[in-house]
Amino acid sequence: MEFRPFSVTLNRRFRGLTERTGVLIRDTGPDGADAWGEFSPFADYIPEQRNRWWAAAVEAATGQLPAPIRDFVESAAIIPEMGPDDAAALVREFGCRTAKVKVGGPRWADPDPAATLRADIERVEAVAAALGTGGRLRVDANGTWTLAAAGSAVKALETAARAGGLEGLEYVEQPCATIGELAALRRLVEVPIAADESIRLTGDVDAVLRAEAADILVLKPSPMGGARACVAIAERAGLPVIISSAMESSVGLASALAAALALPDSRFAHGLGTGTLLATDTVDDTLVPVRGRLTPRTLRVTA
Repeated sequence: MEFRPFSVTLNRRFRGLTERTGVLIRDTGPDGADAWGEFSPFADYIPEQRNRWWAAAVEAATGQLPAPIRDFVESAAIIPEMGPDDAAALVREFGCRTAKVKVGGPRWADPDPAATLRADIERVEAVAAALGTGGRLRVDANGTWTLAAAGSAVKALETAARAGGLEGLEYVEQPCATIGELAALRRLVEVPIAADESIRLTGDVDAVLRAEAADILVLKPSPMGGARACVAIAERAGLPVIISSAMESSVGLASALAAALALPDSRFAHGLGTGTLLATDTVDDTLVPVRGRLTPRTLRVTA
């Protein structure tokens, strides 16, 4: 195996980050061709979580990604914490018909909850208007809300989506931190609940399924141990699955795309539009949606 350290910069702050660093791994796949994987766990990941990311990187670097059953997948735009005008402009830049809006306040700050919700409402309404008729909007709180705050926030943001011209929220992703809170909130609101951190941080989906804490599962191949692991979960979970990136470079993003291409089509766009947030990359042609779609292609690594 060959190992290449890399650092890529983001064109806007995303969850407190302005760059992503890691190691690219090159090996030979079963067909004898070079294959690449990416090891770029977040700084606060514990050894068990880093081990899963390593397994995902080795899977890709040894050419063991699942075979595609589709020619393309729909991708959602990702909208970080930003003002409403900038958020609307970013939606138009993505060109996707679905957008995921970050809400709940940035983790690197100590926000005022009331002011944060007002800003979230303005951002959601602006994104909804930019998407236009037939667009879909989902929000992601990254577990920042308490159960008490989540109920009112979800209702306010659904109202904002409707004020922007949409039918409402497609779903709310990880509104609260714990599985118990997700299960309780799911019984209080009509908007579907998606679980991300409750699965990703533990690597175990079964606790979420047993608690009936989610309507939708968000799976990120890199921290979950690889694309094949995510496909296996999707096959047995009995719930809709959305494959999402973990803000990797295009090498890691390609592994997430492989997982999405190996799943049957669904009504949900996958969360694979983060290439648009990269100012620099590990490849010469960043993996970004074109008219809201991503297709498999060969990447030339330049890092």
